[in-house]
Amino acid sequence: MTTSLNKVLYVGVTNSLKRRITEHAEGRGSVFTSRYCCDKLVYYESFPNIEQAIAREKQIKHFNREWKNKLVDAVNPEWKDLKHDIIIDPAIV
Repeated sequence: MTTSLNKVLYVGVTNSLKRRITEHAEGRGSVFTSRYCCDKLVYYESFPNIEQAIAREKQIKHFNREWKNKLVDAVNPEWKDLKHDIIIDPAIV
């Protein structure tokens, strides 16, 4: 998640991406996302179990902003807000 101007990046893990997107949009996501108004989804990954998801979250959080920017750029070079695609797609939980 990021801000409308892509100034801040938030990395998190959830068992329901649709629910979490809604929480962030309503300011209920986390203290960090509420404080910095992070409600734009620019990148996500899916994993078969929570242990793998948490391990990946920790890995991503470890890297610097430049590396994270390149990660987003690789799949979403225009940094478009992906949340509308997620909310509409019934295959994504």
